[in-house]
Amino acid sequence: MVGTFRQNTITKPIFNWAQKAMPRLSETERDALNAGDTWWDAEIFTGNPDWSKLQATPIPKLTDEEQAFIDGPVNELCGLIDDWKIVWETGDMEQKVWDFLRDNRLFGMIIPKKYGGLEFSAFAHSEIVKKITTRSTVAAVTTMVPNSLGPGELLMQFGTDEQKNYWLPRLADGREIPCFGLTSREAGSDAGAMVDTGVICKGEYNGKEVLGIRLNWHKRYITLGPVATVLGLAFKCYDPDHLIGDEEDLGISVALVPTDLPGVEIGRRHLPAFQMFQNGPNWGKDVFIPFENILGGQERLGQGWAMLMSALAAGRGISLPALSAAGTTLTARTSGAYARIREQFGVPISKFEGIQEPLAALAARAYKLDAARHLTCAALDEGHKPSVIAAIMKYHMTTALRDSVTDAMDIHGGKAVIDGPLNYLGNLYRAVPVAITVEGANIMTRSLMIFGQGAIRCHPHLLDEILALENEDKDQALKDFDKSFWKHVGHSTKTVFRSIGRSWFSTGTSPDNAELKPYYKAMSRYASALAIASDMSLLILGGKLKFKEMLSARLGDVLSELYMLSAILKRWEDEGRQPEDLPLVEYNMQTGFVVIEKALDEVYQNFPNKLVAGFLRAITLPFGRSQTAPSDDLKQTCAKLVTTKNPTRERLSEGMYLCEHHSSEGINRLEKAFDLTIEAAPAEAKLREADISDPKQALEKSIISKSEFDLLMRTREATEKVIEVDDFAAGDFVRYGCPPEEGEPEEAVRDYLKRTSPGIASAAE
Repeated sequence: MVGTFRQNTITKPIFNWAQKAMPRLSETERDALNAGDTWWDAEIFTGNPDWSKLQATPIPKLTDEEQAFIDGPVNELCGLIDDWKIVWETGDMEQKVWDFLRDNRLFGMIIPKKYGGLEFSAFAHSEIVKKITTRSTVAAVTTMVPNSLGPGELLMQFGTDEQKNYWLPRLADGREIPCFGLTSREAGSDAGAMVDTGVICKGEYNGKEVLGIRLNWHKRYITLGPVATVLGLAFKCYDPDHLIGDEEDLGISVALVPTDLPGVEIGRRHLPAFQMFQNGPNWGKDVFIPFENILGGQERLGQGWAMLMSALAAGRGISLPALSAAGTTLTARTSGAYARIREQFGVPISKFEGIQEPLAALAARAYKLDAARHLTCAALDEGHKPSVIAAIMKYHMTTALRDSVTDAMDIHGGKAVIDGPLNYLGNLYRAVPVAITVEGANIMTRSLMIFGQGAIRCHPHLLDEILALENEDKDQALKDFDKSFWKHVGHSTKTVFRSIGRSWFSTGTSPDNAELKPYYKAMSRYASALAIASDMSLLILGGKLKFKEMLSARLGDVLSELYMLSAILKRWEDEGRQPEDLPLVEYNMQTGFVVIEKALDEVYQNFPNKLVAGFLRAITLPFGRSQTAPSDDLKQTCAKLVTTKNPTRERLSEGMYLCEHHSSEGINRLEKAFDLTIEAAPAEAKLREADISDPKQALEKSIISKSEFDLLMRTREATEKVIEVDDFAAGDFVRYGCPPEEGEPEEAVRDYLKRTSPGIASAAE
């Protein structure tokens, strides 16, 4: 009776208002929200995260088999790769590299063993991509794409038994090279605007007339597209003749299209920021396929967008984060070493505060990105598919990579500007825009996806309220809404009082055994602030919040920082609370808190209801922005961690390929010179104390011993080799031989392809 009275007198007017204020979810929005699941992101959104759950998350570890694979085939693969040759001479990986990838089933890392794949964990997948990236972005992208969003992932989730039994063994052993065709010329991130079509009709296939689909499409930006043998194709499906039902528009669907079918055109290549992985457009004109080629069979027609969102939820959390962590690891290690051996005005540039500042940022980012990578892989290996976290990882990892490469270029100066085999940063610098753009452009990911999905998907009650509002049964809708709404009110009330206590009186939760309790308590405070700011934003703006992209992006920044900082605290605990690493933890926490307070402050500055903004500020930022950036002393301490030999530097570099077998290459030279510089430091100190720069003169005056003299000479010779940059004869800049003229013999065409694009040549054969 009381419940009925409340529903009719209080809840019903709110229900009626909410139905007008909240727009109905589109099918694409509904599919995106239903994709994957929530995990620690939802815990943060409660406003009162249970830190014991974070600490209880298993530490990701490699099995003996996975470790042996990395130590064996993956290292061997890295030894085969010549990145300079790929980018500047052949425009593709050598045939022996393609063959090695196939023979060692690197295209089948995620495929179960029963189908001939490796069935590796998400963490092993990430570790492999990370190591290969530190050798070559081209090889890394080529390896990761078949193991990320594409036919393999989709087949395992949605394929029929017949499709799995046929395609997965062929994908695992490399007989089939897959690609995925989503992006159209007219539609980038807006898949609903694609004009690629499939019309249900009867046609001839393998000599028989069958019911199927006639496809017409034009895709672009398709990685592995020029060499693919099977295309996972997204298209809009129509049944104008009602051959399978009453509906004409069946929605976005996915099909497996062999690229040797009549009407399919592949082979042309894009040049994405001068990255030589295989990427290009493809076309199809009146290509007929039977229903058996529809991913998941006929009953899966129209479910393509939901399939893609589900697969993307996992893939975005592994491949690009691994690539970004690898690039940041490489920049931190090489920049620290280079700054230590490179001298200006008679002292190493690592002594200059202007250099120490970006070095500190590089070291801290390397720690942060690997922490987030480990935590996310742990969730994935536990069976979660956290779509919001995947978006956080994609945006923040690739953005951090961009910042890291920029800092490294600044530190290296001319060394990194002049291209050549000795330049270990140039190609990574060019690759950054690709990482920023693919799998959801970063601006869209930050502005629309992180908080846009997170607010609904992770909130403990909001999704239930929205679903209740869309229920066609009005009586049941009101009943469900009443139940969810008052739970929401209770949650918000508790959050308000938590925010007041934590902001005004520094209360907050932290694990009992935590050494870093102040950081945990601050995180709890900011989680409460995010929860109440989100609730008030949704209450005041309703459906209009999705159009307030700058506001949404700032709230997303708070959620993202809380997740990334959680990963840092988790790493600190998992690695045994290493005291040497504590400066990196402190740097990251302080930097992250500055970002959080800035984002909240700007939300309140731009909030359309100034009264509510004042209320939010009073309970979450009562004393204004109180956090400060890391001190100069802390920055200098962090910089020292990558410019000296110490355990922290090695932990930051775990998983990096150090070119042991490539003595002529830049990183190998750098590593040798760094080791010698550290060893020769006492002898160099004797020279400085005597105010002598020439080791020979110091030897003659018995200031140094003969062994010290020899060491100094080896060190200076090694340093000169590091500082060297490449130069070329004018004729060396002709990258390709002349292509064959039209009408030349077929042998000439094949020879040209072998020299310029061995991957295409192999597929053609």
